[in-house]
Amino acid sequence: MKVLIVGGGGREHTIAYKVSKSPLLTKLYAAPGNAGISEVAECVPIKATDIDALVKFASEKEIDLTIVGPDDPLVMGIADAFKNAGLRVFGPDKAAAIIEGSKVYSKELMKKYNIPTAGYEVFDDSVKALEYIKQQNTYPTVIKAEGLALGKGVIIANDYETAANAIDDIMEKKVFGDSGNRVVIEEFLTGPEISVLTFTDGKTIVPMVSAQDHKRAFDNDEGLNTGGMGTFSPSRIYTKELEKECMDNIFVPTMNALNAEGRTFKGVIFFGLMSTEKGVKVIEYNARFGDPETQVVLSRLESDLLEIINAVVDEKLADVDVVWGDNAAVCVVMASGGYPTKYQTGYPITGIEEAEKIPDVKVYHAGTKLQGGVYCTAGGRVLGVTAVDGDLDKAIKKAYDAVSKIDFKDKHFRKDIGIKKDLIAR
Repeated sequence: MKVLIVGGGGREHTIAYKVSKSPLLTKLYAAPGNAGISEVAECVPIKATDIDALVKFASEKEIDLTIVGPDDPLVMGIADAFKNAGLRVFGPDKAAAIIEGSKVYSKELMKKYNIPTAGYEVFDDSVKALEYIKQQNTYPTVIKAEGLALGKGVIIANDYETAANAIDDIMEKKVFGDSGNRVVIEEFLTGPEISVLTFTDGKTIVPMVSAQDHKRAFDNDEGLNTGGMGTFSPSRIYTKELEKECMDNIFVPTMNALNAEGRTFKGVIFFGLMSTEKGVKVIEYNARFGDPETQVVLSRLESDLLEIINAVVDEKLADVDVVWGDNAAVCVVMASGGYPTKYQTGYPITGIEEAEKIPDVKVYHAGTKLQGGVYCTAGGRVLGVTAVDGDLDKAIKKAYDAVSKIDFKDKHFRKDIGIKKDLIAR
């Protein structure tokens, strides 16, 4: 098979690496890819959101399957464009991707089909939003921009001033553009978070192994929200009992709800969950592989990823045996100093080869480029240093051993990924 992967971050490097191991593969392309992806795929300089150019490329190269990584092109309708051109594509169509593209839609879907989630209200007027916050007078309160915001559109406000600033930034200053035309104001849930990615072909839903993301920029969950500073798998609290509760109350009902709405979902649904005193509730849906959850989850996959993806596209997921390792994985994100706000790029990176000499360590590139044969920084999140071992504590130690081998100017990483035992809320 000739395969094209759309995207150029750590998630796409992980997918490319796993797909490159498949005996079904004959040629792998990535658009636009990155320096790490170029080791396993031919990178082509087409942006992930340039849908017309991607369709043209896939048609000309007679690509057998396109795997879409990021959220933007999915919400824009890349899957529809590929199908209309007679091309096979992995990822939901525009109608189904709305579960990530509109937080308002996803909340209304959950309410309609009794899928457990936090109580909420929706506002398209900043004055009314502020009146509601003042009237409720309960903190923390959660404020979400409706649309895509690079994982940064959720603000936890501990007081009125913070809430007012968030509403002003999102709705008036439009820091997230049109994603801030409406906001969801939500009750603050407490409890440990769990991330569960699932494969679904619209008829069958197969959960992957659980994970947990660390969103905040600094240790002890301090600082700004980022796209994710690290992850580990499995979650320390996701028992068989919780998995059954999620399957019965959340995963299958979500798939069925989308079918009932005429929005059949084929691809990966990412469930951001919280285990509260009143049961597991959905914090958010994503319509694709998470980043950096993919780095740890797919590191534990023993089955052929390309075979699974083909089965989803062909609606034959029930026929495939999805097998996971009885192990643990940890990913520590090495970022540019200043991320997620202002940062410099273009600095040489050393030590990746040394890090990967440690058994079961893989360094996934997120924001890198090759300059004169040298890896250089080219983004906020630069590398996802990922280690697999028999249990979480061993995997954590191994991941940080690998991190210690890698250097670039102004590097920044959290030193507590997977370590905090209680792992409470957001």
